[in-house]
Amino acid sequence: MTRSSMSREEIVRTLSGILWDVTGLPSERVDEDKAFVADLELDSLRMVQIVVAAEDRFGVTISEEKAWELRTVADAVTWIQDALESGAAHEGHPSRAAAPATSLTAGDHR
Repeated sequence: MTRSSMSREEIVRTLSGILWDVTGLPSERVDEDKAFVADLELDSLRMVQIVVAAEDRFGVTISEEKAWELRTVADAVTWIQDALESGAAHEGHPSRAAAPATSLTAGDHR
């Protein structure tokens, strides 16, 4: 199955795996109605790590601005699914011109 044909459930499972890898958060705690900060208690450094891992795993680029807009698992799933379906995951997509998500780390090392 190609990335562009991933279902919401597959994206949630993949995000759950990323959350497990980055934070050790059990997959049964991850569902679409959970907020990353309020419900899953993730801090900004963990969020940066998750964004970078999601970019790698899904082959997308998430701008710094967009990363901070993705407040819930559902927000992230919808954005990733839309990016994959629209072909935004490819290098020619305009979002590549935006600041890469890895630039979020600059203020988090203090």
